[in-house]
Amino acid sequence: MSTGLLSILSLMPIIAVGVFLVGLKWPASKAMPISYVIAVGLALYVWKVPGANVAAASINGLVVAITLLYIIFGAILLLNTLQESGGLSTIRQGFTDISTDRRIQVIIVAWLFGSFIEGASGFGTPAAVAVPLMVGLGFPAMAAVVAGMVIQSTPVSFGAVGTPMLVGAGTGLSADPTITNNMVEFVTGIGGQVAILHMIAGTLVPLFVVALMTRFFGKNKSFSEGIKVWKFALFAAFAMTIPYVIVANTLGPEFPSMTGGLVGLAIVVFAAKKGFLMPPKGEEWDFEEKSKWDPEWSGKLEIKIQEHQNGKMSMVRAWSPYILVGLFLVLTRLKALPIMAWLKSVVIKFENIFGSGITSSFEILFSPGTIFIVVSALTFFIHGMGGNAYKKAWSQSAKTTVAASTALIFTVPMVQVFLNSGGGAAGFERMPIELANGVAALAGEYWPFFSTFIGGIGAFIAGSNTVSNMMFALFQHDVGLQIGVDPTWIVALQAVGGAAGNMICVHNVVAASAVVGLYGKEGVVIRKTLLPFAYYALLAGSVGYSIVWYSQKGIFNIGSFIAVIIAVAAVYIIATNNKRANLLLLQDTSIKK
Repeated sequence: MSTGLLSILSLMPIIAVGVFLVGLKWPASKAMPISYVIAVGLALYVWKVPGANVAAASINGLVVAITLLYIIFGAILLLNTLQESGGLSTIRQGFTDISTDRRIQVIIVAWLFGSFIEGASGFGTPAAVAVPLMVGLGFPAMAAVVAGMVIQSTPVSFGAVGTPMLVGAGTGLSADPTITNNMVEFVTGIGGQVAILHMIAGTLVPLFVVALMTRFFGKNKSFSEGIKVWKFALFAAFAMTIPYVIVANTLGPEFPSMTGGLVGLAIVVFAAKKGFLMPPKGEEWDFEEKSKWDPEWSGKLEIKIQEHQNGKMSMVRAWSPYILVGLFLVLTRLKALPIMAWLKSVVIKFENIFGSGITSSFEILFSPGTIFIVVSALTFFIHGMGGNAYKKAWSQSAKTTVAASTALIFTVPMVQVFLNSGGGAAGFERMPIELANGVAALAGEYWPFFSTFIGGIGAFIAGSNTVSNMMFALFQHDVGLQIGVDPTWIVALQAVGGAAGNMICVHNVVAASAVVGLYGKEGVVIRKTLLPFAYYALLAGSVGYSIVWYSQKGIFNIGSFIAVIIAVAAVYIIATNNKRANLLLLQDTSIKK
């Protein structure tokens, strides 16, 4: 069978997701079973994978789904605990004291706080923390999920203390004996390149977040109202990405996102309190009152803000659960401490399922879900809660988690069948590799443009930048050698694309939506995040093309041309929409008068 036909067949499960989930807006609970059946059919009848292997991959998918649901439950429990204790009321007031403007709040919570949590834990944890926090602050559930997905880009390559690079890219490249001898140094060097590409593409991410929010969830459905705060958005972007790049190129892949998020938080919150680049008084932007929201924006998780039973709670006391989450995530992810090894030693494992060689495991103590549950229990004492209130938090969280399970029990097994489709009697490579082979055969010297999208497709399917890098890092490295360019930049483009793919990853969207009780709207969310993903992958690919071909084609090449066009378009859009926002403001002011 030809490479082209195998590539097209490999696309079929992804096309099914695109058609039913994104195009027809079916809920994931209906669309993903179809994609699962297609993946199983291809594995059995085209790739000729033994039935035992397909069954084992499906069971592995169910185990992974359970681990995700455990994290979702912990995140919901922590939110409900804060809601019942009155801590959420104080946190909400704290953000209001910084600014009542929702555009400022989403940048601080999603971009900066989310980047810090991504650096500490990764694997979808920022969405499990930041998304429900935004809902607690008064954001529509869908707006919070979209914001949480879009920021799952720049910090992701260095999430979970550098796991996507050190484990993902490192494992993927380990099959090449010429690299293995100095793997850590090799991957660390690529990490510095990844950070540079992310800084270039990530500069506009906070602006994308606010523009999408005002366009899809604002009264006037206007991009311009979000773009109006472009100065603050760019300031927040650089406050995170400058220390991020410095750390990546000096200390290595473990701490860029954590450091960037934490330093950015300190700088931006301080500046915001001083009024630096903030919207003028009277021009703050907010959602309409909840009664006027589109019903599809709201989740089934009801957030009712209530005060502490003994009166107002101090800000430090209210924030202490999230401080503890950040602290515990960092302490349990540092290899220099014995805590990580101890927690990872407790494993629920199913080895060699059905003799397939597939092993499924769940490190329950190391899971962020355990940290959320432990912090929730500590919050019971720290916030002085009553037994009935805490019991209510557990009950509500269990109900929400059960409702979230339907979509995940088909989504993750489909992913596992797709990833474990190699070794069949037909002798074909795994589906993702056959897909990449087909694209590479067509791309030639233009491969850098496609390398980011291949990384993104890997994350879209697998739900993980780490897994995407494992699948494609060596393939990308070899393609770089074949077309005669520095292969390390091609691997870097893979990592950047794999990070950006988290914006549109099905099971990440399902998980983030489930945390706030937003069911059946996964395709709607992905439709809104497709544009920022396409921008991110295209700009990074253009810059990468310009870099790798600079020595042979000079600075004036198609890559730099496309990058300049994107930059000029961004400046033009900011300028014109800023003028439009000022006109809207003048009209509103004259109407009020």
